[in-house]
Amino acid sequence: MQTESNISEADFAVLVELTDAPDGRQRVLDLARALEWEKSRISHQISRMVKRGLVMREECAEDGRGAFAVITDAGRAMIEAAAPLHVEAVRTLFLDHVTPAELRVLAQISERVVEKMSEDAS
Repeated sequence: MQTESNISEADFAVLVELTDAPDGRQRVLDLARALEWEKSRISHQISRMVKRGLVMREECAEDGRGAFAVITDAGRAMIEAAAPLHVEAVRTLFLDHVTPAELRVLAQISERVVEKMSEDAS
């Protein structure tokens, strides 16, 4: 994907989270939690993406130490161009090699694991 669309896996992950967020903005620490990244990793990643015009950093009015990452038009264009390539890669590398029955079993297993993780987190 990086070769074809000039987007790294880390860029893609951040942009996916931001496109799913209301108004394309999310607190940087919430973004780090969602991606399961350390604070330093998300900070460096956001800085690199700001330099490339993919996101903006906005200060948080309620919390002077907090900041938001906000997707830009360039970031939206990049994720829109990369998403079909990502879908095709998943299909080619994974979905084309399993049967519908195997997918149903995988879905059932995944649902049980997610339920257990949710219970443990409560």
